[in-house]
Amino acid sequence: MKRIGTILCGGFVLALSACPVQAQQQKPPIAVYWLSAETASGMPMGGKGMDMAAMMMGRGGGARREMLLQLGSQQAAADPAANHRIPAGMKMGDSLPLLTPVTARQEREPGEMPEDFEKPQGRMLIYWGCGEKTRPGQPLVIDFSKMASGKALPPDLFAFRLSAQRPPAPGRNRGYGDWPNKENSTRVPADASLVGDHVVAGNYSPEIRFSVDDKHDFLDAVSLDAGTKTPDGGIAARWQPIPHALGYFATVVTATGGGKDVVMWSSSERRVFGDALLTWLPNADVARLISEKVIMPPQTTECVVPAAVAGAGQGGMMRFIAYGDELNLAHPPRPKDPKAVWEPDWAVKVRQKSTATVMLGMPASAGPTRGAERRAGEAAPEPAPANPTDAVVKEGAKALRGILGF
Repeated sequence: MKRIGTILCGGFVLALSACPVQAQQQKPPIAVYWLSAETASGMPMGGKGMDMAAMMMGRGGGARREMLLQLGSQQAAADPAANHRIPAGMKMGDSLPLLTPVTARQEREPGEMPEDFEKPQGRMLIYWGCGEKTRPGQPLVIDFSKMASGKALPPDLFAFRLSAQRPPAPGRNRGYGDWPNKENSTRVPADASLVGDHVVAGNYSPEIRFSVDDKHDFLDAVSLDAGTKTPDGGIAARWQPIPHALGYFATVVTATGGGKDVVMWSSSERRVFGDALLTWLPNADVARLISEKVIMPPQTTECVVPAAVAGAGQGGMMRFIAYGDELNLAHPPRPKDPKAVWEPDWAVKVRQKSTATVMLGMPASAGPTRGAERRAGEAAPEPAPANPTDAVVKEGAKALRGILGF
């Protein structure tokens, strides 16, 4: 299939400083469009961290596909209107409306405390690394009661760099529209496909035409088994390789100390706070973090949760993510003459991830893979049982939302 647009080096058109050609002058695109696709298995997991409310309610089930569409423009219209004409393989009709919110959502910067923030109680114990035995210096202990702000965090807790993710937003663009919205929130079918030609048109942006190939379609569902105990008391998490995935990352959250302490673990070989990585990441970030042994390479199919974490409490939750190959396009193409100014009309980002959230020590949450989705009419699985440590896990999440700003 012929792809319309120019594939960009280093990702988004506004970040071309990483490209080999440095001298050419460029201007920002008039319109920016982000298509964010997720295949989710087990209990829901949000893009910026765990969806605790949904998890507490026990919503889960088979694999599902989710999508977020965001259009931003330097132009504005008195009566804004836009839509995304979609390929037939999405099985969601001819188009999806991109609605402009009436009231812009107020975004909080990471680390900024909300007005109603309550200081959490207890401690957080942070572990890291695959293997039955924990690494030297573990756990890192953070006492919530001694923390007045995020400044009390260890300075090297976030010992890795991430590119800024700044999608279109009402306060960031003069013209803006997104989906799902109050006008249309149609569920994405389990067998929907992004492959094909797409057209985004509106009265506040230039027409955007692009195509998606199989490599940049929804990722297959994660087939994850986190229920095998090892001889020394750890738990082996195993999964099937996911085609086109660039790498994998896993975390565990549980509780100990009679429900007073939150225990956090990540598969990273370096000490990191893992929740920051449970979202879409640019290809360059994934490659760099693999080289830094923070993200597991795509050939990895097993990671053992240490005994100290696996035995810390009951009802632990494992969160797993596979990173897809991000597609970046722009039109018109970059001029061959390095002295010519590049003025793209639009830039498109298509990003994918596949996630799973499962109970640690239970055998297993496997979602259907492409071509083997749940048959129509087949009964959905029973909701997950109540977790006895939900209260302390929720307390830890409350702390993280206040401290880290998600």
